[in-house]
Amino acid sequence: MTAEAWWIVAAALVVEALIRWPQGLPHPVVWIGRLIAALERDWNKAERSQGWKRAMGVLSVLILLFVTIGIGLLITSLSQILPKPWSFVVMVACGTCGLAAGSLWHHIKAIEAPLYRWDTASARTAVGMVVGRDTHDMDERDIATAAIESLAESFNDGVVAPVFWFLLAGLPGLFAYKAINTADSMIGHMEPRWRAFGWAAAKTDDLMNWIPARIAGVLIALAGMIAGRGLKGWQVMGRDARKHASPNAGWTEAAMAGALGVRLGGEIRYDGQDAMRPVLGEGEAPKAHHLKQALRLYLLACGGLLTLILIGGFAWLR
Repeated sequence: MTAEAWWIVAAALVVEALIRWPQGLPHPVVWIGRLIAALERDWNKAERSQGWKRAMGVLSVLILLFVTIGIGLLITSLSQILPKPWSFVVMVACGTCGLAAGSLWHHIKAIEAPLYRWDTASARTAVGMVVGRDTHDMDERDIATAAIESLAESFNDGVVAPVFWFLLAGLPGLFAYKAINTADSMIGHMEPRWRAFGWAAAKTDDLMNWIPARIAGVLIALAGMIAGRGLKGWQVMGRDARKHASPNAGWTEAAMAGALGVRLGGEIRYDGQDAMRPVLGEGEAPKAHHLKQALRLYLLACGGLLTLILIGGFAWLR
């Protein structure tokens, strides 16, 4: 890791936050998704044994890592041939592909704005774009809960974890993380169709998110302190994070629940079936104004992350 690496990551984070990925331009994650879908279609046959499916799932993860790390190494090597300013520009531009700070803000703001003006129908449509649960009969509390949970979890998946791997291993690390995270979202499920084939993707994603998720939780808890909410984010995170079914998502969701003074989790509906999740935090279920507050905490947490990166850059200059 060099001083330049810190500045590349900081610049990529700022650029993506300001301009996001251009609409109409295919995102590299789409290409990763197509590769994952092709591997799943060919190797996750219903007639195959569970052992075969698990082995092919492991091989699929290795292929994803080989392809994405290889592309990252190739781009990095080619960029080093360019004059210094252009090398920096190429690395920053490619780095924005793996970050989603601005995109996440845009998607959650598209839910918060109509919800805050009592346009529940539009908010319901918008939240359906970011969550997989049933949305057709959601009320204000359901929408706000889903949006806040998505914001908290995606702060890690779309911002902190990509930054962590970008800093640690450059473009190869960033691209590898995005591939594994995409695979987990597509095939890392517990339903019978996915359980064996997606096992490797889910476990690898858990491993790659273990440290970043805890950093993300700390940043949200710190944002709560800066916003004048005391130690509640820390307290709820320490108490409730491990209740979550995911070894990682609970850290950011619990920190956000505590900082907002609300209750997340509880009953949800997937594909017409009710499901119950552990409750994180305490108090009332979120409403529209809580979602607005969550977006403010998100901005503070992103600012905290950027500050840490800049401190690292200056430290390497000494």
